[in-house]
Amino acid sequence: SLSLDNVTSPLELVEQYSEKLAYMPYTFFIGDHCHMFPHLMKYEEVVEGLSNPLVTGKAEGRIITPIKDKTLNLFPYDTPPSVGKPTKWRCSIEDNPHSSLDQKPDHVPPADGQESPLHVRPYIMPPTLRSAYGLPENGIIYCNFNQLYKLDPGTLHCWCKILLRVPNSYIWLLKFPAIGESNVQAKAAEYGVLPGRIIFSNVAPKEEHVRRGRVADICLDTPLCNGHTTGMDILWSGTPMITMLGETLASRVAASQLTTLGCPELVATNYRQYEEIAVTLGNNPDELHAMKQKVRLARATSPLFNIAKFASDLQDLYRLIWDRHLVRHDHITDTTKRTLPANRLLCTEPLLRPVDPDDYMRIIQQHSAPSWRPY
Repeated sequence: SLSLDNVTSPLELVEQYSEKLAYMPYTFFIGDHCHMFPHLMKYEEVVEGLSNPLVTGKAEGRIITPIKDKTLNLFPYDTPPSVGKPTKWRCSIEDNPHSSLDQKPDHVPPADGQESPLHVRPYIMPPTLRSAYGLPENGIIYCNFNQLYKLDPGTLHCWCKILLRVPNSYIWLLKFPAIGESNVQAKAAEYGVLPGRIIFSNVAPKEEHVRRGRVADICLDTPLCNGHTTGMDILWSGTPMITMLGETLASRVAASQLTTLGCPELVATNYRQYEEIAVTLGNNPDELHAMKQKVRLARATSPLFNIAKFASDLQDLYRLIWDRHLVRHDHITDTTKRTLPANRLLCTEPLLRPVDPDDYMRIIQQHSAPSWRPY
């Protein structure tokens, strides 16, 4: 059996799997962000006046008066063993906008950048400013931090239409790889997007990568291959993410994450819906603010980042798989606790138009990649 969930792998798409499916109550995806980056929540409390249960330990989030003191004492809701016993962390917000963006710890961090910055005490939080990344201070910043191979022509065209419909809006992407920047800019120009509307930054270490996501307004997910860990990163930063359902597992993970977070309204079933959600939020500051607040509070109140619950649910599912196996070997679907409505569970248009077989063979013979034609 495969441990998945009803949104990522509905029974309507079961022909894609040779295994039997066993559904987690919520999403099958998990991230350890509440252990690695609890300081980002405290930052929001100081700067924006947003009180989050993961910081306060209280049952519900609320809006409070921003704290003026720039020196913070962090009491994380759950202290990761990797940073020692649960003592308070002193966390300062750096006032100097010209200081280095990267923390320089007095020890060597792991090469993969997955270590929490709170190993360093006190942790001095660098400024997280739009200007540090060449972003305009005013305007709507859409973003996507996936590798550029996930971006297909149809999605880029949709993004460009969004830019043209939302005044003073920009898309923030990564040079991941750097060679893709000129190709994206050239294609966007063909779609009528003026230079300067698509802004590229370098790839950053993990903590900065997650932290800087908060300066964007909206993340535009890549439908063909979603942001998986990248989706968790941007949601933990408190930035809403818009996605579109596909037909494969890789094209449905973000929808599963958003459904578990309690934000199914950010899941589209076709490009028209995807575009309309992005344009509506981009042109309505009050709606955008409300969605940001909803996402930021839901990080602590939803099961998405709750590792203890995920582990418990997975253990229960393993026991159920064994019990059911003794009787019959079939899909386990009655464990689902949160999903999308039936009329919104599947995409309503294909993401790519298949190439004619004769054209495909001709391309293969020319030793080049097939050319997909977006709708």
